[in-house]
Amino acid sequence: EVQLVESGGGLVQAGGSLRLSCVASGFTFGDYAIGWFRQAPGKEREGVSLINSGYGSTYYADSVKGRFTISRDNAKNTVYLQMNSLKPEDTAIYYCAALSVHTMVVVTNIFNSRLYDYWGQGTQVTVSS
Repeated sequence: EVQLVESGGGLVQAGGSLRLSCVASGFTFGDYAIGWFRQAPGKEREGVSLINSGYGSTYYADSVKGRFTISRDNAKNTVYLQMNSLKPEDTAIYYCAALSVHTMVVVTNIFNSRLYDYWGQGTQVTVSS
């Protein structure tokens, strides 16, 4: 059974930090890039960050560059999202998702959610002002 399980969300004050984790199982982790998306109430889901397999190239949305860092531990089938300098506008449900590396090399928009094969259930992040 394919699973992506997120954890690490919570309530934090503006300026604070959280680290999200995404543990994958049921598929070949090395064959997939892992992305983080978020969805705030009344808004569309948006891509936040992505880390490729292999050399682990990383990508970020402009809104989080310099504040968020994505990393992966292939031995643990886990991807992390370190979120620093959090702002109230970062409040959302955060999802991790798996994108086949074969798909990734032929697309121009790596944050197109329709391209992703597997999704987690999400973890809530709330940033108070």
